[in-house]
Amino acid sequence: MKKLVIFDLDGTLLYTIEDLGQAANYALERNGYATHSMASYPYFVGNGVRRLMTRVLPEDARDDETVDRVLGDFLEYYDEHCTDYTKPYNGMPELLQDLRDMGVSIAVASNKYQKAVDKIIPHFYPDIPFIAIEGHREGVNVKPDPSVVFAILAKAQVAKADTLYVGDSGVDMETARRACIDSVGVTWGFRSKKELVEYHADAIVNNPVDILDIVENGIRIS
Repeated sequence: MKKLVIFDLDGTLLYTIEDLGQAANYALERNGYATHSMASYPYFVGNGVRRLMTRVLPEDARDDETVDRVLGDFLEYYDEHCTDYTKPYNGMPELLQDLRDMGVSIAVASNKYQKAVDKIIPHFYPDIPFIAIEGHREGVNVKPDPSVVFAILAKAQVAKADTLYVGDSGVDMETARRACIDSVGVTWGFRSKKELVEYHADAIVNNPVDILDIVENGIRIS
């Protein structure tokens, strides 16, 4: 049985895309750039907020000065509104509680900046004792660099073989691969099942409850 499950945040633990999109559109409009539909934002996110700002800007406006300015406006808005439309995915609160009842440690590994992670996770999961809540910090590479996973493993004192990584994107599957831990891709998030397959997810699930079987019995190779 696995002893530690590490969860991605955006698109895995929480539906966050609308708050991210609202903040990005606010920053774009404030700086005179065209905004985007909410439907387009799942394809912009995944590598941290600076990369998000770069992607939503026109190609000829992606210089560092412009990105810095628009990012500042994004952060100002998102810091105040990051819980407006965000919500847990159906079944996720129950899954986390079941894992804790089984004695499994749980942690968060996100490319979202640390200040936002520290606000969002306790807001939506106030009664869940995460062993680590790791967001992006200055000077630390974003996923798929596995540094955030290694930091969690060091805190938890759990072996890689006893750890499971759960996420919704190719970035997450690549993070797990680079960290040499088993991966589970979830289909309720922001990216497609096809992407999860292409990035070699060890297992793919359609419902949070399906993760319990993998934690208890391992990944079955068909």
